[in-house]
Amino acid sequence: MLKKGSNKLINAWAFYDWANSVYSLVISTAVFPLFYDAITKGKTVRFLWMDWDYPDTLYSYSLSFSFLIVAFISPILSAIADYTGNKLKFMKFFCWLGGFSVISMYFFEDVSTTWIGILCTILASIGFWSSIVFYNSYLPEVASPEQQDAASAKGFIYGYIGSIILLLISLGMILQPSFFGFDLSIPENITANGSDEEIAAALETVKNAASLKAMRISFVMVGLWWIGFAQITFKKLPNNVFNRKPEKDFIWKGFKELKKVSIELKNYPTLRNFLIAFFLLSVGVQTIILLATIFGSSELGLGTINLIVTVLLIQFVAILGAYVFSNVSKKYGNFKAIKITLFIWVLVCFSAFMLEKELPNVDLYFYALGGLLGMVLGAIQSLTRSTYSKLLPETKDHATYFSFYDVTEKIAIVLGTFVFGFLIYLTDSMQWSVLSLALFFLASFIVLSTLKSTKHVR
Repeated sequence: MLKKGSNKLINAWAFYDWANSVYSLVISTAVFPLFYDAITKGKTVRFLWMDWDYPDTLYSYSLSFSFLIVAFISPILSAIADYTGNKLKFMKFFCWLGGFSVISMYFFEDVSTTWIGILCTILASIGFWSSIVFYNSYLPEVASPEQQDAASAKGFIYGYIGSIILLLISLGMILQPSFFGFDLSIPENITANGSDEEIAAALETVKNAASLKAMRISFVMVGLWWIGFAQITFKKLPNNVFNRKPEKDFIWKGFKELKKVSIELKNYPTLRNFLIAFFLLSVGVQTIILLATIFGSSELGLGTINLIVTVLLIQFVAILGAYVFSNVSKKYGNFKAIKITLFIWVLVCFSAFMLEKELPNVDLYFYALGGLLGMVLGAIQSLTRSTYSKLLPETKDHATYFSFYDVTEKIAIVLGTFVFGFLIYLTDSMQWSVLSLALFFLASFIVLSTLKSTKHVR
C-alpha cells in the first residue's frame, strides 16, 4: 500500500479526473447535446408512452431526474461504504455503470431509438456523479492538509488536459470524417445522371450522416477512455483504510452512520456555513456551466464552431486558473482565494448581461468572456473541494461527509436551472437570468466573509 502523501498515490488519485472528465466535456457539454439536437430537432419524440413535442425539455428533465437520484442515493450509499470500508468497490461500480452507459449511446441512431439516448443519459449521469462522491472523499486519505489544495488542482488540470485531447480527436472525426476512413461515396445513379445541385446535395447528406456516425463512435471512445484509464487509479487507491469489520445489517448501520454525521455537522459551524457558501456559489457556477453554450447560441446567435472554440478556450484557460489559484491559496489562504474568484464570477455575470447580438464582433467578446470564465472555473472547483476536505474533522466517515458536499451541489443545480428558466419566462431574455446569478455569488461572498479560520484553512 502506498503511503499517504506520496506523489505516486496523489498522482494515481488525481488521474481519475483524467479518466472521467471526458464525460463532462464530450458528453455533457460538447458532442452529445449537438448529436441529440441533430436527431430530434423539429420532431416529436415518443418516451414513456408520451409524445414530446419539445425534445430539449425531455433531455433537460432526464438530467434533472438523474441529479435527484444521485442526491437521494449518495448519502445512503456513502454511509454504507464508510461503515463497511468498501468505498473503492462503490466507486468502481459507478465508474463501470457510467462508462458502459456512455458506450451504449452508440445505439441511439434516430428518433425511434431516442429512448436509448435518454435512458443512457440518466444512467451515465448517475454513474459519473456518484463515482465522484467516492473519488472526492479519498482526498483527505491520500494527501495531508497542506497538500490538498495542490492535489485537488492537479486532478482538475489532469481532467482538463485529458478531456481536451479526446474532444479534439472527436471533433477531427466529426468535421473531417473522410480523413478517418468514413465512407463518403454517393450513389452511382446520382453521380451518373444527377445535376450539379443534386450531386452537391447528395454529398452534403452523406457528409452529415458520416459526421453523425463519428459522433456515435466518439461516445464509445469516451466510455472506453473513462473505464480504461480509471484502472490506473483503482490499482493504487487503498480500500478499507481504517480496517473496518462490518457486522450484519450493514444497510441499517449505514443509515445510523448517516444520522451520526448529520448531527456532527451541527458541531462544526465553519464547516456547516462553508456548505452554505458552497451551495450559493454552486447555483451560479453549475448553471453557467450547463447553459453557457445555450446563451451563446440562443441569445447571441453564435454558430456551432464559435461555441466549440469557446468551450476549448475555457478548458485551456481553466488549466492555468487551477494552477494559479492553488498558489494564491497557499499564499493568502483558501477563503481569500475563493473570494477573489467570486468577485471575478460577478464580473462574468455583469459582462454577459451587457453582451447583445447587435454588437460588432460579438463573437470576440464572447471568447474574451470565455477566457475570463475559464480562469475561475478550474480555480473555484478545485479550491472548494480542497477547502471542504481541510475543514473536515478527524473522522473515518469521509465518504459520508463528501456526500453532503455532493448533495449540496445537486440541489444548487436544480435551483439554479429553475431560477434561470423562470426569469427567461418572465423577461423573455437570458440576460436578466445571467445577471440574477451574480446575486448568488455575492451572497456566497458574504457568507465566506463571516467564516473563522481553522487549523488548516484561513
